[in-house]
Amino acid sequence: MKIIEQAIQRGQKTLSEYESKLLLSEYGIPVTAEKTVTKEDDAVKAAAKIGYPVVLKGSGADISHKTELDMISLDLKNESDVRQAFQKLTSNPKAKVKEVLVQQMVKGDRELVVGLNRDPQFGPCVMFGLGGIFTEILQDVTFRVAPLTRWDAMDAMEDIRGKKILDAFRGKPPVDREILADILIAVGKIGLDHDSVNEIDINPLKILNGNPIAVDALVVLTTDK
Repeated sequence: MKIIEQAIQRGQKTLSEYESKLLLSEYGIPVTAEKTVTKEDDAVKAAAKIGYPVVLKGSGADISHKTELDMISLDLKNESDVRQAFQKLTSNPKAKVKEVLVQQMVKGDRELVVGLNRDPQFGPCVMFGLGGIFTEILQDVTFRVAPLTRWDAMDAMEDIRGKKILDAFRGKPPVDREILADILIAVGKIGLDHDSVNEIDINPLKILNGNPIAVDALVVLTTDK
């Protein structure tokens, strides 16, 4: 796939968030509406097209820990917010920002994580569990070896302690498990199709009107393949 090949040729060890989501979307995984820009006026235009509220993030293959670097501006409601956030991101002293990601703001109480790790013995393994800040705190995740069948994907959902998060919640509909199963199967397929993809981290995978959508994603490459 060109996204991966070109990244490796440039010497990247990871895909940028934008590139990572392009790869995911090629496999039918729902991702946020977004656009990369290098100019403030273009950020305003992109925000208007996507629809407020939006998120602005510092973007690039060398910016993988955006929260720690203060590279995320959330819930921007108008042009003035976008301009201020763009100026703040592009003048951040902690990292040089060459481009900014303008992204759909997805609000939701439920956050999941889906990932891929390449095990030396079993090969690509798909991870599923509770996401967001709870990933490291609760460590409520389960693994399945790729390729995943639909039964494998559904079984993984039943295997986490916090599985009730997938049910109807605070007046909101249950998670569409069929779409979630499609995502788990697709992540496994990416690992099988591309030896140079060493890890995938989709965190958080938020729930919007019952439908899972990848809000943040990182693909780690193995460049010695």
